[in-house]
Amino acid sequence: MNSKLTRYRRVTNRFVKERLLKYLCCPACSGEIEVAEVGRRDGAEIIEAELSCASCKTRWPVTRGVPRFASIEGVAEDKAATAESFGWQWQHFTQTDQKYERQFLGWIAPVTSEFFKDKIVLEGGCGKGRHTQLAAQWGAREVIGVDLSAAVETAYAATLELENAHIVQADIFNLPFAREFDYAFSVGVLHHLPDPRAGFRSLASNVKGGGHISAWVYGAENNEWITRWVNPLRARTSRMNLRALLQLSKLPTAIVFAATKLIYGPLNRIAPGIARHLFYNDYLKAIAGFGWREQHTIVFDHLVAPTSFYISRPEFAAWWDEIGASDVVIEWHNRNSWRGFGRIG
Repeated sequence: MNSKLTRYRRVTNRFVKERLLKYLCCPACSGEIEVAEVGRRDGAEIIEAELSCASCKTRWPVTRGVPRFASIEGVAEDKAATAESFGWQWQHFTQTDQKYERQFLGWIAPVTSEFFKDKIVLEGGCGKGRHTQLAAQWGAREVIGVDLSAAVETAYAATLELENAHIVQADIFNLPFAREFDYAFSVGVLHHLPDPRAGFRSLASNVKGGGHISAWVYGAENNEWITRWVNPLRARTSRMNLRALLQLSKLPTAIVFAATKLIYGPLNRIAPGIARHLFYNDYLKAIAGFGWREQHTIVFDHLVAPTSFYISRPEFAAWWDEIGASDVVIEWHNRNSWRGFGRIG
């Protein structure tokens, strides 16, 4: 990398940090947040620092380039267990895939990539940052990805060179932002929270009037076999040593991989009329195009989660009523989950 490009990226990254400040506010008193002191820089980029509330004087660290408004040690045990498991997962499964774009748009439909243009966007639960990255590349003015877990390390690395992308470590129930967002979304996160509805309500409270919100959650309908047979197994696997579970999860992954590559994928291409009668066809067809690594991620994800709620359509619809959303669209996705989109205020 030439020195001119290096200097440009450093200046850009410093600019990103300064741009982020205008969207932050104290989660305790809503006071303005300032940079109190800078401990270490990499060129012009702030790597280690302290942020401070101008009103109540509370301080938070910036560590390895990420503002830290919460930590696993400071939250309830159930949230900590979930954050720890997923944090480990997203630091291990760091791969990228060109199919992520289509998958993401499937989860947030009817939103399109053009919708992000010039919007200030908040992602509730960014994991390894793949959707934060896409939102930034699709032209969002700013996109802020939030996660409680150590996955922020992976997300920060993935978005480091995108000047309009920011990563913040925070608790979705106590977000450090002003109500400045044009759009917020959460994909595959709310159903792992101890109170999914409250998490959704908290995310929506950061969207300004006239803005929009999307959410994708596991559906109760058509997943009775999971709640009956998989959930009891998950109660055990989620307490396993993570490295041991990583190896153990390769066995069910092999079964899923063989089924999608030898049966679901080919049959949906050559005889879709027959394929639609297969067990769980819509979902297994949807993941059939992914390779081993991504399918291993999916299986591991299902086994590692300490908490997983399956939300019925009436319950999901009630979430949107509670926040007073209008123009709400709720759709069945892959016949195993619900996606929703609505306007705030």
